[in-house]
Amino acid sequence: MDMINQFFTVDGGETTLVLSLAAMALTTVLSIIITLVYQMTFSGERYSQNFVHTIIIMSVVVSVIMNVVSGNAGVAFGLFAVFSLIRFRSAVTDAKDIAYIFFGLSVGMTSGLYQFQLAIILTFFASILFYILHKVNYGKGKDTQILKVTVPENLNHENLLDDVFEEFTLSSHLRQVETTNLGTMIMYTYAIRTKNDTNDKVLLDRIREKNANLKVSLSYLQSGN
Repeated sequence: MDMINQFFTVDGGETTLVLSLAAMALTTVLSIIITLVYQMTFSGERYSQNFVHTIIIMSVVVSVIMNVVSGNAGVAFGLFAVFSLIRFRSAVTDAKDIAYIFFGLSVGMTSGLYQFQLAIILTFFASILFYILHKVNYGKGKDTQILKVTVPENLNHENLLDDVFEEFTLSSHLRQVETTNLGTMIMYTYAIRTKNDTNDKVLLDRIREKNANLKVSLSYLQSGN
């Protein structure tokens, strides 16, 4: 560790080309580690290789920017004003993706300020944290689902499914009521969040017992983890 400290020490506080290259090289290695963890913990629907490349490129660029703006507040405000005009061409919809972007930027900023040991510690600590959270499935919960239930007019009443919802769901909200089949049947649309131990098939079977075995559909608003 002493050898690393000597190699990564800024002599007299003056930045040098060697240190700048070292910052970019270290940022590249650390951002590659970040993207490897991202790939191992990815659980979304649409994987993007371009997003992985973006994390690496942005981290390296930010390390250079931090070198440029270090100690110059005027230049810093000017550069941040320029970056505020930049927009992603595609929206980042997954909160975890946003976290990885900030992760990469933080490592780039830390390396750009020549805090190499801190950048290494941050990368490994946060990477291990991300991986553990993914592996133990911390904070797991069911996404909101859309439940559509067709009920014969002669069985229709407001509290028909109350006992089912109480047993299988955390919350349920009636979204829409409409008539079908020339008014002989009624379709109810609910937004529900089922309990973690709820099996979708068991839930549907219980509802079919209530609605004379007519059509029941259950769909997710987004993919669950």
